[in-house]
Amino acid sequence: QLQASGGGWVQAGGSLRLSCAASGRTASGSFMGWFRQAPGKEREFVTAISWWSGGVTDYADSVKGRFTISRDYATNTMNLQMNSLKPEDTAIYYCAAHPTRIVNIIPRDIRSWGKGTQVTVSS
Repeated sequence: QLQASGGGWVQAGGSLRLSCAASGRTASGSFMGWFRQAPGKEREFVTAISWWSGGVTDYADSVKGRFTISRDYATNTMNLQMNSLKPEDTAIYYCAAHPTRIVNIIPRDIRSWGKGTQVTVSS
């Protein structure tokens, strides 16, 4: 199971940190990542990381240089540090886990989802 936390409200230019706690079985051998869904829009890929294989990361172009994904083996937690936030980053953020590289997977085929956490960035 996946449990996301850390959403909230911030002004443009600010930072937030999201976390996703994963069960051991979910994390082992998996890729984990984040998607987001803004009102009236489809769920979109944000970033992902390989849990064991060298921590290979992928980022959507819209967040490159601003967001950083990481993993913590000790706590089985995936973290997302979001800096220089923009109003267009406002969305519900969902953590996800899948057996293969998430950047290549469409949302409806993702194996496991956590409940979303709201991120609101005001201008």
